[in-house]
This record gives sequence, structure tokens and C-alpha cells, in this order.
Amino acid sequence: MTAAKAHNIQPVLAELAALLGARFSTAQAVRDHHGKDESWAVPAPPDAVAFPHSTEEVAEIVKICAAHEFPVIAFGAGTSLEGHVIPSRGGLCVDLTQMDKVLRLSTADLDCTVQPGITRKALNEYLRDTGLFFPIDPGANATIGGMAATRASGTNAVRYGTMRDCVLSLTVVLADGRIIRTARRARKSAAGYDLTRLFVGSEGTLGIITEIALRLWGIPEAISAATCTFETLEGAVDCVIQTIQSGVPVARIELADDKQIDAINRYSKLDLPVQTMLFLEFHGTAASVKEQAEAVQALAAEHGGGRFEWTTKPEERTRLWQARHDAAYAAYAMRPGCKGLATDVCVPISNLAACIAETKRDIDEHGLYAPIVGHVGDGNFHTVLVIDRNNPEEVEAGDAFSERMALRALRYDGTCTGEHGIGSGKMKYLLAEHGEAVAVMRQIKNALDPLNIMNPGKILMP
Repeated sequence: MTAAKAHNIQPVLAELAALLGARFSTAQAVRDHHGKDESWAVPAPPDAVAFPHSTEEVAEIVKICAAHEFPVIAFGAGTSLEGHVIPSRGGLCVDLTQMDKVLRLSTADLDCTVQPGITRKALNEYLRDTGLFFPIDPGANATIGGMAATRASGTNAVRYGTMRDCVLSLTVVLADGRIIRTARRARKSAAGYDLTRLFVGSEGTLGIITEIALRLWGIPEAISAATCTFETLEGAVDCVIQTIQSGVPVARIELADDKQIDAINRYSKLDLPVQTMLFLEFHGTAASVKEQAEAVQALAAEHGGGRFEWTTKPEERTRLWQARHDAAYAAYAMRPGCKGLATDVCVPISNLAACIAETKRDIDEHGLYAPIVGHVGDGNFHTVLVIDRNNPEEVEAGDAFSERMALRALRYDGTCTGEHGIGSGKMKYLLAEHGEAVAVMRQIKNALDPLNIMNPGKILMP
């Protein structure tokens, strides 16, 4: 029996319905939509779904749920990959997508404040005529609130950082309904504990994020994209390492092995050489992007790099990066009817070549279909493991491989998740990664959410 169904839930549903009216639903189709994400996890519908429009409404919702010890799960675009938003214990799903406004924009300060339901693409469309942009690009058109809650990253992280680096301040509704603001808009502060960083990456387990103040950047004068083929996977990785160590200010540097390139060609109707390939992007002035491209081309040649092509045409850059963002779907399409299990490790860049080489041997030895792709400029890479969920042997092999990936990354002094988060899928690796620090995390959780109503069953093992 779930926590939400351990007692009569009709009183709490009645109070929520009275508060929200038509923006509250117990319809099965609505519940089913909010009971899944894009992960391997088994779907589980919430008992009801709420669609608030303001921080104050979220606070009232949480107060009602707290009074009834009713679980509360924040929901955005549903693109998470580790079961973050699946209400495994029932409860109320708080869908924040109707809170999608830009509340404030300061072009002078290069920052803005947004509601959590706005997506990254919608925000950049809003900013387009200002000469500014928000650079965090996880691929999926995720909501900003979800990206903050999972500490998202993506293809631009090598230059612009992750959500941790881009969030200036948050407004958060705590588990008892209190509303707090974690910081002001200053670019630095030494005033008290850094609550902003505490909530960035908390996956809805400590509170619900309802406003986010973000750093913005000026749109570069010139942008060029490039691809470069390599004879070996090791050569491509060594080129990445030397590029970073040489201080070339690349904006994006992505890796795809030959299996991934084959899948991309078929899915995106491209004709890229079926070899290990780097995808790169350079930002700056017309002269500087040319200089950066030439520097990387020279480094690539030292490591077995072959065909190096670059372009500044927006339509060609867009097509190339859309194909890269669709890499996972391209891999899934190679085995119709199968399900993807995305691994997500990150290691110090000096250990990247060894970790990827060992992973490649693991894939080959076990006869798995698992293309390698990743944001290798910061040591983060993925395998897109495509599994027949109806084949118990494949499922077992996939789970075992995923575990070896996580433990291998820890052995190389890395992390079991560079950007996807823990959710329910990687809880068992948290203790191996953080040791006694997990007990401190649990104390924080107990202090802020003593009733354990905020997205229970995520991050910390029961």
C-alpha cells in the first residue's frame, strides 16, 4: 500500500479541488500522463494532478498536503531519465507547466527571473531580440524548473557550466508551505549558507522551486560548428583532452562512436562518415572562431584525426546539432520495440580515455548494443544501451552493465551521474560515492521535510 493510500484520501482531494477548481484533476488519462518519464523506471500514476499559477497557490497546495501527510511530486516536461517524477507512493503531482512566464529581465545585469514551467527553448525565443541567450542545453526541451531541480547540464557545459553555475537565486516552497528566497541577485555573496546550491539538484525532495533567477550571456558575434573523424576512439578522446588542456575555449565538444554515427545517419538522414567523430562548436568573433577551429584541427591531426569540416551557416549548424540531440532516439530506432537505458557517468578528464576504453571493451565482451556518446569536454559520457524489455536475459545484462558503468566511474574518482541525477534509478550508488556524507544529506532531508512528503522515494534509500 502506498503512503498516499494508507488512509482515506478523499478529504485531501476535496480540499485541493475546492482550492483549484478546474485546475485539479483525478482523470485517469491525466494521472497516467503524469506517472511516467523517459526513464527505465516502471510508471505509476499519482492520485491526482494540480496545475497551480503562482507561488502562493503552490504554498497553499503544500499546506493542505502536509496537513494530511500526502506526498507531493513536482512535475515539468517529464523528460527526466532516472524516474525522478514517478509517484511511486501515490500522492499529488504538482504540474508547474502553466507557471511559464518571464517575470523580470535585466539586460544591463545579464540576468532574468522566470517561473519554473517555461522551457529552455521558449526562454531563448523570448530573449532572441535582446542579444542575450541562456546557454544550458540538455537536448530535451526541458523546463527551467526541472533543469534546476536535477542540476542539468548538456552540450554547452564545457564553456558555460551547468545549472549550478547559472542559477543566481531561487524562490522555494518548503514542505510546510513556507516560502523562502535563497539569495539576492548579486553575482557573489558570503552571507550565510548557500541555500541556492542546496536546492539546485535536490530533485523536489526538499521543496518546490517556483521562481528561478538566471545568469544570461550575450549571443556570440560568430558561431561555427565542426566535425572531425578519427581512426580510433582513443585518438578522439586524446584530442579532447589536449584541446581542454591547451586552453582552446570551445563552447561544445561532443563525442560519438561509429555505432552512434551509423544510427544518426539512418535516423536523421545524414551521410556522415561511419567513424568515431567529434562534434564541436566555437563562439566568439569571426577571427577567433576561425583561430579556434584551426587550433583544434591541428590537434586532431596529431591524434589520427581525418576529415575536418566546419561551417558558420546557421541552417547547417542547426541540422548538425539536432542530429546530435536526437542521438538517443536514433539508437532506439536501430532496435524497434526496445527500450533505452541511458548511463551517465563523469570522470576527471585525465581519466577519460582509460574509462571510455574500458567501457568499450565491456560492451564488446558482452555483445551489447550500446553506442557511446557524450559531453566529453567536461569528462561526461553516456552509453545508450538498447534493450528488449521482454527478454529477461537482456534486462539482466543491461542492469549489470549499468552497475559496472557506475562503479567504474567511481573507481576513476568520478561520479555515477554527471547530469541526469539520482532519482530512483541510482540511489544504490549514492553511498558508494559519498560515504558518510549521505548521513548528512539524510539529516538535511529530515530537517526540511520531517513528514517525508516531498517526492518520497527519490535520492535517498529508505
